[in-house]
Amino acid sequence: MKEETTETRPALPRFFTLEMFMFTITAVSGLVLIWSSISPYRNIAILIVAGIVFTLSLVIVIRLLMDPDSVRARQSNAMLRLASQTLDCMNEGMTNEAAQQICKLLLPSTAAIAVAITDKDVILGYAGFEEADSQAGSAIRTHATHATLSDGNGRILFTPEDIGFPSDTSTIQAAIIVPLVVSGTVEGTLKFYYRRARHISETQKSIAEGFGQLLSTQMAAAALEEQTKLATRMELKMLQSQINPHFLFNTINTIASLIRTDPEKARVLLREFAVFYRRTLEDSADLIVFAREMEQTKRYFAFEIARFGEDRVAMEVDIEPAVEDMMVPPFLIQPLVENAVRHAMPSEGKLTIRVTGVVDGDDVIVRVADDGVGMAEDARQNILHPESSTGLGIAVKNVHDRIRGYFGSDTHMEVQSAVGEGTTVSLVLKKGALRVF
Repeated sequence: MKEETTETRPALPRFFTLEMFMFTITAVSGLVLIWSSISPYRNIAILIVAGIVFTLSLVIVIRLLMDPDSVRARQSNAMLRLASQTLDCMNEGMTNEAAQQICKLLLPSTAAIAVAITDKDVILGYAGFEEADSQAGSAIRTHATHATLSDGNGRILFTPEDIGFPSDTSTIQAAIIVPLVVSGTVEGTLKFYYRRARHISETQKSIAEGFGQLLSTQMAAAALEEQTKLATRMELKMLQSQINPHFLFNTINTIASLIRTDPEKARVLLREFAVFYRRTLEDSADLIVFAREMEQTKRYFAFEIARFGEDRVAMEVDIEPAVEDMMVPPFLIQPLVENAVRHAMPSEGKLTIRVTGVVDGDDVIVRVADDGVGMAEDARQNILHPESSTGLGIAVKNVHDRIRGYFGSDTHMEVQSAVGEGTTVSLVLKKGALRVF
């Protein structure tokens, strides 16, 4: 027999209970009054009592509805429900779907005729007036939005010209723009559009500011959760690279084949192989000197030369001294070089990989370029796609995410490639990379 459970619910506030009670009394007395009025057996006493009760209860209901505490309580209750629904939409962060749902939720609760959410470049969600012309993915058009994204200041705009609309054609006459800020960086905007400037009241301002802060907080929480997931994935990828079975077996087979033909070279490679794996295990710290990362990369590449021969692979290194001394996350260059060997090697001829590092103002640019087989444009565009989970996408996406985590969101990776000409992966490390670490 199924066990019955009792769900615990929060008690209703006192005034909500009183309101419901008085509504019930008003409705019952009103029905009695109507029945007494139309009944052929009219009872004057009942009619008088019902009229008095109806009048008194109606006055009490009106006073309850007009009571400031009651009004604020209802507004707060409505906003809390709306906030809860909004947060439920952002389980996976501020996606296009989440932004669209949030806009549709907010629109009926305001005096606005349209609500929009953007990131730094495009509209993520839009609901209300001219929705068909403001689909997700459309570029941001108004200069007021660009200004808020630039300076991080909220704006209350009372004319179409201030917003960026022509005054003689737009139904939208006023707007509130609130920045969405995550970790001190403006990541987007929340916008409310109004038909008339007088519709922007203190309540509308409070709603806009409150939900702007709420969405910013939730976006920060989603970003933190993503960083936690990223750290876990990074550790897994790091462990996988440490015990890559293909690399392990290929290197062992190469050393084994050299034992008879070139024992001295086999002994050197075996010693370097031990140092390589010991360094791999030691380099689990958050940051290491760039020169150490390059030493490990060169050590790895020595095994590839032993495997394929000097007539098939070569690596050139040109790193400025200032770059060699900077601190970087481990496993930054080696995975890119390894992928070049695995994916860019031509069927005939020699593959040359060139690693360079230069200081460009406050930034540092590190490039790993090869003259191999290259890749098609669709493969190049998808190389950093979040869904990349096989082949070249694993290492490149992992390196890209880690440099953004350490050097800031302005840091990025550029991939240039052409079929038959080779591939260049550039790491553009921003925010004064040399000084920060």
